Amino acid sequence: MAKKRKKFLARMQNKFFVIMIVITILFLILIGRIYYINKKSGKQYEKIVLSQQSYDSIEIPYRRGDILDRNGTQLATSEKVYNLIMEPKNVLQSDEVKEATINALMQYFSISREDIEKALEDKTSLYKKMLTKLTYDEIKPFNEFIATDEGKEVKGIWFEDEYKRYYPHGSLACQALGFTVSGNVGQGGIEGYYNEELNGTNGREYGYLTSDMNLERTTKAPVNGYNVTSTIDANAQSIVEKRISNFMTETGAKNVSVLVMDPNSGEVLAMANSNNFDLNEPYENSAIRYLLEPEYIGYLLADQEVKEYFSVKEGETLSEEKTQLKATLENGGISAEEKIESLPEDFYLICLNKAWRNFIISDGFEPGSTYKTFTIAGAMEDGVLQGDEGFYCGGVYTVEDWDIKCHNHAGHGTVSIEQALMYSCNVALMQIALREGRNTFSKYQDVFGFGKTTNVDLAGEAGGLIYGADKLNPVELATSSFGQGLTVTMMQVGTAFCSVINGGNYYEPHLVKRITDENGGVINNIEPTILRKTISPETSAFMRNALFQVVDTGTAQKAKVEGYTIGGKTGTAEKLPRGNGKYLLSFIGFAPVENPQVVVYVTVDEPNVEDQASSGLGTIIAQGIFEDLLPYMNIYQTENEKSEGDPNVGDQIATPVFEGDIPTENLSNDAPNAADTEPASGETTGDDTSGESTDDNSGTDTPETNGGETQGDDSSSVPENGT
Repeated sequence: MAKKRKKFLARMQNKFFVIMIVITILFLILIGRIYYINKKSGKQYEKIVLSQQSYDSIEIPYRRGDILDRNGTQLATSEKVYNLIMEPKNVLQSDEVKEATINALMQYFSISREDIEKALEDKTSLYKKMLTKLTYDEIKPFNEFIATDEGKEVKGIWFEDEYKRYYPHGSLACQALGFTVSGNVGQGGIEGYYNEELNGTNGREYGYLTSDMNLERTTKAPVNGYNVTSTIDANAQSIVEKRISNFMTETGAKNVSVLVMDPNSGEVLAMANSNNFDLNEPYENSAIRYLLEPEYIGYLLADQEVKEYFSVKEGETLSEEKTQLKATLENGGISAEEKIESLPEDFYLICLNKAWRNFIISDGFEPGSTYKTFTIAGAMEDGVLQGDEGFYCGGVYTVEDWDIKCHNHAGHGTVSIEQALMYSCNVALMQIALREGRNTFSKYQDVFGFGKTTNVDLAGEAGGLIYGADKLNPVELATSSFGQGLTVTMMQVGTAFCSVINGGNYYEPHLVKRITDENGGVINNIEPTILRKTISPETSAFMRNALFQVVDTGTAQKAKVEGYTIGGKTGTAEKLPRGNGKYLLSFIGFAPVENPQVVVYVTVDEPNVEDQASSGLGTIIAQGIFEDLLPYMNIYQTENEKSEGDPNVGDQIATPVFEGDIPTENLSNDAPNAADTEPASGETTGDDTSGESTDDNSGTDTPETNGGETQGDDSSSVPENGT
């Protein structure tokens, strides 16, 4: 019997062994099949599975890069804020959890029960944004509460990271920096021009609930934006803005603008306008309040865009709403705040655009006598002048039957080239330009960059208007020689002036030095770029000395700072309509004369003084800036005492530019808005720097003419300026 059992067991073992082999083979076949299916169609099946599961996707925001000044001071940064997110599906897991969560939200965030109950109606949702842009201090008490035993019942609440743009210094360099609007979109300034570099790429967190209700998440990290190091010096900017603010408080003007540059690199050290705004609140009433103050309302109503807003077609009448608005604006008894409250949205936007506008790059104006610098430099460089010529000024110069007067009607007598600058003699400059001829004069307009944009790294730059060689008839040539009939921007004049005093190197102006990643790695190092040579070092040396004489014994003696050698040129540009007593005053200077390290350019538009033309206010403001700026920049004194100068030479007293009608002819057929810059078609007179500020026809819709050609304007999206 025992023998038989043994035999039976052996058979079973053999059978079991065969079965195991078969099963193993089947498993191997199954594994191979699974591998094959996964390899061939795995992604397809994965999508089918995921589509059947509870799935969510959360965007992880990037951090927009910082804007720094040249010394590393933060000018713009992005601060982390938090959005309160509620998951109704998890809040509703029990009545206890629901009640505890609602009470906590009501207590710590003052959210009404009604709003919470409404959000909970979407019972399967895992993402409901309840509050946005909460600070860490605002969410801290709640986080501390839910960590306690009492707060353990609170479920389904979490905080999503976000970033808010912040400007630590408020309005400092507001037009140069610009600001951001919704979606991290830069508006104007560096923020707009370098928007792509400052922005990064959002990350994303993908999550889904598996069949056993486990939460699986996959995270794609965000890529933060690059940091931008600007050429702006925050301390220099503060010095400039303080001086402007003091002037506006004590005297006031329609607008004061200041440009400070390094002449040896084209870097902009400071850029400021008198009418600034808080970058943290660019849309707030405070940004436009000044426009509606009694002393400014006239400027606003005289602005071309505002005039068009209130204009009507022939045969029509102004709407009742606009009639009422205009009456409110003109009413001196209504406060600026009350006027703001009455503004319709479209007019409010017009005012905002004017507050945001950067006069230094976006507005054209007649430069007046500051342009004499370039007329003489071009003539010297081309050999038209040798340096020892004399010119007789009898107070008037006749060009093709037109009597064009000097600001000194009695005449300056015989003057040298240096004295032509020192005394700002229109007659001498006209003789120099006529010696040059239209082709040479036009050549140096182009060499110095007038009539075209400088390509500064800011959005909204205008190109100005000049006469091409074919339009420079004798009268136009004569008046252009002292800065009448052509329009420029401050950026153009500042950049060209740097080349005159630095040895003839025309640098491309720029406001950014370096772009780096969040770890400090250099992405782009923006080196100074010489675009061309304008004049020779010898001509530059001659011009530096001549410009020094202007400050030492000429019309710019108010620019002197004890212990320093300063050179420069004044300007007094009469605005249209001629003879109205309104002027744009200017001064552009540099220091020290031996080794120029800084250029300061000031314009004062319609100062609040009785006699604007003879006030010399541009020079006075520049002197104050030099006084503070030179010691800060560690520029050493080179003179032991302040030069006494020439007491017989003072500010230039401007005279009416013409005794006839306002100019009506266009520069060319393709420049329909250029009429305001045409020389008068009647008797023409000259002053120190007769010209105009083209507030109403600059930058936006006015084409730039260079050599008779019309150029596009990058500022087409920027409204015209009324300040």
